[in-house]
Amino acid sequence: MSRLALEHLSKVFTDDDGSDIVAVDDVSVDIGDGEFLVLVGPSGCGKSTTLRMVAGLETVTSGDILLGDESIADKGPQERDIAMVFQSYALYPHMTVRGNMSFGLEESTDMSDAEIRELVEETAEMLGIEPLLDRKPSELSGGQQQRVALGRAIVRDPEVFLMDEPLSNLDAKLRSQMRTELQRLQEDLDVTTMYVTHDQTEAMTMGDRIAVLDDGRLQQAGTPLECYHRPANRFVAGFIGEPSMNFFEMTVEGDTLVGEHFTYPLSEDAASAVRSATEVTLGVRPEDVELVDAATGEHDYETIVDVVEPMGNENAVYLTFEDDDRTFVATVGGMRTVEAGTKTVARFPEDAIHLFDGDTGEALKNRVLEDAEATEPRV
Repeated sequence: MSRLALEHLSKVFTDDDGSDIVAVDDVSVDIGDGEFLVLVGPSGCGKSTTLRMVAGLETVTSGDILLGDESIADKGPQERDIAMVFQSYALYPHMTVRGNMSFGLEESTDMSDAEIRELVEETAEMLGIEPLLDRKPSELSGGQQQRVALGRAIVRDPEVFLMDEPLSNLDAKLRSQMRTELQRLQEDLDVTTMYVTHDQTEAMTMGDRIAVLDDGRLQQAGTPLECYHRPANRFVAGFIGEPSMNFFEMTVEGDTLVGEHFTYPLSEDAASAVRSATEVTLGVRPEDVELVDAATGEHDYETIVDVVEPMGNENAVYLTFEDDDRTFVATVGGMRTVEAGTKTVARFPEDAIHLFDGDTGEALKNRVLEDAEATEPRV
């Protein structure tokens, strides 16, 4: 297996009126041998275009792609030792499962029919689709078709797997099951994998590392917990996590943050982090917002419960300040009863807050991690 490196990779399309559309803008990321990297971001951020450039399905405008120590940016798709699993599965409808899995080997290798048959049957057994080998795609469920598409890639024994939202067509329960199976499969095969998704839950649960894209630019690359607890900027903080982080626009006045509905005194350490800024965004994750009976500290604020969403194991409590129709979220245990329309006090502990520059969005302060090793964000 090999490392895969993207070096200052860019892709520019030309619109009908001659104007340039930058789909991928100077993206650099190094994927280690056997690593599972998830490329995540909102629709239109450039993640699928990046994957297609690695596969050779899109030309590279500038930059380079290295497989091992060799540049593959100018090679055709058939010359790259890469296998791709598509969102639509892209199975040949007139072929059986056996035919779909065998076709690439028959066309690109000198393996004998017996060797191909044995390899296909071994892979099908590993994926639990051996009884389906003589069926056609139209006779399979979505989950079974997804396994066939994976099997077709696995028999190639490639240097790199590319996966473009392969679970998006499955229902929620099967998608959750297949996330686990994909992780187990990748660990068993130990193949360098680049996986594209817009679903941050998939990114958090599946990747060794995640690379967050927005508007074609890489925002942060790091482990899921690094991106969650120590986001490089406001975009990453808001994109990773469900429900997403709460944000409040504040003005820096000495050692105090002043907002529309509350002021937030800062300790000396926190104040020193924002002294170069005049406007900041205060961020706090819903699970870090504490709901208490009465205001007893300088970071306690009276609020009104707007909506409660019971999730079973927890409740998402949407809160408002008086005379304000905007809400923010706190999550509390599912056994705790919270009624809409009641008043409660929200506490924002200072060791749980994040502070971002109001102009650039860059992280100035991230939450304190007492039980985990603090790691600087990697961009």
